[in-house]
Amino acid sequence: MNTTSLPIERAPSASATAWKVTLLGIPLVIATVFFFVWQSKVNDLRNRTIQSYGTVPNFQLTNQNGQPFGSAQLLGKIWIADFIFTSCSGPCPMISSRMSELQKPLQKTDVHLVSFTVDPEKDTPEILRGYAEKLQAQPARWDFLTGSKFAIYDLSKNGFKLAAADGTEDAGVPVHSTRFVLVDRHGEIRGYYDATAPDAVTKLLADTSHLLREQPK
Repeated sequence: MNTTSLPIERAPSASATAWKVTLLGIPLVIATVFFFVWQSKVNDLRNRTIQSYGTVPNFQLTNQNGQPFGSAQLLGKIWIADFIFTSCSGPCPMISSRMSELQKPLQKTDVHLVSFTVDPEKDTPEILRGYAEKLQAQPARWDFLTGSKFAIYDLSKNGFKLAAADGTEDAGVPVHSTRFVLVDRHGEIRGYYDATAPDAVTKLLADTSHLLREQPK
């Protein structure tokens, strides 16, 4: 009588099982480590001391809707400022994009966003309105300001202590800072953040959260 031998399934060895468990566990361990490192960094940022760099002088310009806008409208608010111009082919698109990123995490606060154009002769309210629409700027949260070139450049250099030049010595291209500026409810400058840095938004949001706790509405 012929008999057929069937293959005998062997249970995996203890070492093989341990190896598989180790491979499956490595991503979880890495994710856990990264989470605690990230959490530690956020906590450090939240707890760090926020300095004061002087007071923003009073100003009044015109927003994208052709309405007067300035210190009076920002009175008692925490706000974040930047300097850009709509025809900029350099860092401005990145600066404005990162400013736009701030809208969602700040949506339940009264923090205001303000963008000053350093090319006010070209950036009329109508041009700024179109720029705001492309960025999906929330009308009640983000204002784009134009006005007198002298007033804007004086505010940048003597108010915010940021470099600015109209570009008359550089083929007519305006030169401006790439920094975000955080201002508290008393008009005090509380922080500068290079908008082109990878961690700019993280640091800015951490300090803004700190100010919201320090100076509740």
